[in-house]
Amino acid sequence: MDITAPAVLFPAISLLLLAYTNRFLALATLIRSLHDRHVANPDELIVAQISNLRLRVVLIRNMQACGVLSLLLCTICMFVLFFDQVMVAKITFGISLLLMALSLAVSVYEIQISVDALNLQLRSLEDCDPGKRK
Repeated sequence: MDITAPAVLFPAISLLLLAYTNRFLALATLIRSLHDRHVANPDELIVAQISNLRLRVVLIRNMQACGVLSLLLCTICMFVLFFDQVMVAKITFGISLLLMALSLAVSVYEIQISVDALNLQLRSLEDCDPGKRK
């Protein structure tokens, strides 16, 4: 194993963390907006969305934590390679890959929850549209 394997992951991990951060910021904006709407005009639909949003925030936090730990272990792996500790580097790099895979798996789950929530919202809109009723 040489230093190129962990070094190749740096741009991918960085872009992934940027995508996770953007999702977190969009979710934070949505939560703040829903909060303001609910304070101005209490709505049961908004209250019903709270558990979904809370779960998504936790999932995004976990995605980010796994991604950051993966990047940290990639960095440690490169550092360990400088000292010719190939076995330690392989173990560190392997754990880094596992954390990245876990981060991606949680991301897929969070995306599915998001899509389900959007589908419910769209169904609610269709139910309110008199032109769509049969």
